[in-house]
Amino acid sequence: MKKLYWPLLCVMVLLPGVSVGQKKKVISSKDPVEKLKLEAVAAVEARKVQAQQINDQLFSFSELGFQEEETFTYLTSLLEKEGFTVQKGVSGMPTAWIATWGSGKPVIAIGSDVDCIPKASQKPGVAYKDPIVEGAPGHGEGHNSGQALNIVAALAVKQLMERDKIPGTLMIWPGVAEELVGAKAFYVRDGYFKNVDACIFTHVGNNLNVSWGDAGNNGLVSVKFTFEGSAAHAAGAPWRGKSALDAVELMNIGWNFRREHLELSQRSHYVIADGGDQPNVVPSKAAVWYYFRERSYPKIKKLFETGVKMAEGAALMTDTKFTYEILGSAWPGHFNRPIAEAMYKNIRQVGLPSWSEEDQLLAKASQMELQALNIKGLATKLDTIGLPAELAPPTRMMGGATLNSNAGSDDIADISWSLPTVVLRYPSNIPDLPGHHWSNAISMATPIAHKGIVAGAKVEAMTLIDLLLKPEIIQNAWAYYKDEQTKEQKYTPLISPKEFPATYLNQKIMAEFKPKLKPFYYDPSKYKTYLEQLGIQYPTLRDDQRAALKQQESKGK
Repeated sequence: MKKLYWPLLCVMVLLPGVSVGQKKKVISSKDPVEKLKLEAVAAVEARKVQAQQINDQLFSFSELGFQEEETFTYLTSLLEKEGFTVQKGVSGMPTAWIATWGSGKPVIAIGSDVDCIPKASQKPGVAYKDPIVEGAPGHGEGHNSGQALNIVAALAVKQLMERDKIPGTLMIWPGVAEELVGAKAFYVRDGYFKNVDACIFTHVGNNLNVSWGDAGNNGLVSVKFTFEGSAAHAAGAPWRGKSALDAVELMNIGWNFRREHLELSQRSHYVIADGGDQPNVVPSKAAVWYYFRERSYPKIKKLFETGVKMAEGAALMTDTKFTYEILGSAWPGHFNRPIAEAMYKNIRQVGLPSWSEEDQLLAKASQMELQALNIKGLATKLDTIGLPAELAPPTRMMGGATLNSNAGSDDIADISWSLPTVVLRYPSNIPDLPGHHWSNAISMATPIAHKGIVAGAKVEAMTLIDLLLKPEIIQNAWAYYKDEQTKEQKYTPLISPKEFPATYLNQKIMAEFKPKLKPFYYDPSKYKTYLEQLGIQYPTLRDDQRAALKQQESKGK
């Protein structure tokens, strides 16, 4: 125990019967660190209204990657008022920032994403499609919730650090443009995590859990291929044109034929970012944007190189020229065992939230609406600690290939390969929905999200206390990082020094929808919740949904 802190602990009063979990557990301990963790839990509970307001505010902004302007202003102003020093415009991104408070070691980074999903606007608490603004972006992954969790947890711990003069530095930062995997590799490249001892990242989920080791997901490289040819009158002199759009289409055709002969672990997808101007002009410029995903750095590079060959072939066939631009990247994730195990002990103490009948009704109706395989509502059984992919039973196909069941990507992986990192998932979303979809926004400004955030914030606050006052955890975390994680596999960035964040992305979309969304921004000075501001009865279901759920319930009996 640190000498500076011990005398102050001796005068602490044990909080009687702090209730933190679904079953109203009573936690008590003679261990002074455990006593302080109880105080942190109580401090988070006292800030649950603040957590709800931050969550609902970010939900109402609904900003796409690199255009998180209102989110930036709101969060940085809030943290500055709370005494944090905020560095703005990190890595050349206008909406990126790092907020620090405290001094000395350990330095603990606390991060979460803030961007949303295109065309995912949805009224919260409504179990069917009902956009706030038709066609607008919305929080169809729940990135509005993570910073609410982080800020409340950090402020709860900060007040205890101030009172007891506990050394250490808290560093809060946002995952800007995560849906574009467009920021975190640049943070790492530019040295913002060089002197950080540990990182806790938070991401919305449908249970309260953490994992360690190889997460089983893919890394990726995001690339835009631009073709250039010659314009001509499409009817009068088409032979004088060289169609860049033909090159794009031929590249896509080639790639789609090649898929049959790629490993099953790969995922690749594209959108035509520029298809020309109008049909009667042979397109002189056109562009296609690809995500190439695979399970390891060498495989990602190989997949990307195959894509370049496809572009070369398409350019040769159309007598056009091509260039490419890397827009983002991510490694496959690998997370820290000692920190995850310490966090999971806190997860077991906190437990899942107590869901109301209304919460479960909204969840089941939403699952039924989206034709989920399981209409079981919200999780009521705490998840186990997540194990590395190699310890899970693999699904093997002919020839020894392994089918990847967790093919998504997240650029927190680049930070996880730079220092000991874990991801805390918290239960603010509804299970078995499609993901990256308007339906995943249904719960994200409702009591489901609010309860999940508070549960996650309690776990995070307790884990921060562990990291601040049990130096052996960070020592063991670095031992795992050096002796196991990076013993044979070293981090090699997928971006080079010549790449820069693609901050122009999503500008046109937000320029169109921001004026339409602005009248719906949450005003906590007038309304307790965003549901109240929107006049939504919680939960809102159609009559046929209620009837179908009653029928299902009677069958179950």
